Amino acid sequence: MNRNELARYIDQTTLKPGMSEEFITEFCQKAKENHFASVCILPNMIETAVKVLKGSDTKMCTVISFPLGFDWPDVKIFETKDALEKGAEEIDLVMNVSALKSGRYDIVEEELEGVVKASHEKGAIVKLIIETPLLTEEQIVKASQLAEKHGVDIVKTSTGFSAMLPRATSVDDVKLIRQTVKPETGVKAAGGIRTTADALAMIEAGATRIGASAGEEIINGL
Repeated sequence: MNRNELARYIDQTTLKPGMSEEFITEFCQKAKENHFASVCILPNMIETAVKVLKGSDTKMCTVISFPLGFDWPDVKIFETKDALEKGAEEIDLVMNVSALKSGRYDIVEEELEGVVKASHEKGAIVKLIIETPLLTEEQIVKASQLAEKHGVDIVKTSTGFSAMLPRATSVDDVKLIRQTVKPETGVKAAGGIRTTADALAMIEAGATRIGASAGEEIINGL
């Protein structure tokens, strides 16, 4: 794999609060020059990013209900529609992990149905963040099955929000999701992926996207 091929796996990510428009503009410009798959940023900077990325092969991605995922389905659906109107092309939805772990699959299904419908109507794709570090293997399988049921395009391992997580994403997380979903469903590995070796290990395990804030370092490692 060469540098350009690896870049097409990467969602170059910055989700820290307080970023200025100037920072996001420069961040997106570098991402565009490196031909990353997408730039993943907070919803308040979508319009700034769209101006920079217009006409490029780097997509505009944003997060919904980041990082906790506790918003009710109607709030998540509204946030998604608003993001799409502002120009988002990819939606990274944080699943309601508490609902899943409580057996309230109706809540998870309601948010998935609404977010996927709104996104697909606008030609956008949906990545469901299931937060594998907080789940058992059985719960990872269940979350992946619900994602498949509702037409999620990519199942994503984690927010990578380390302050609240007991561990980073593992290769085994990626393998388990890959074994559970259909071949045409993507798998995004995110959380603790900082080196070229980290990224390549996740791709070897079945990841089709890599979420990382260190995208430039990762591709420059080849």
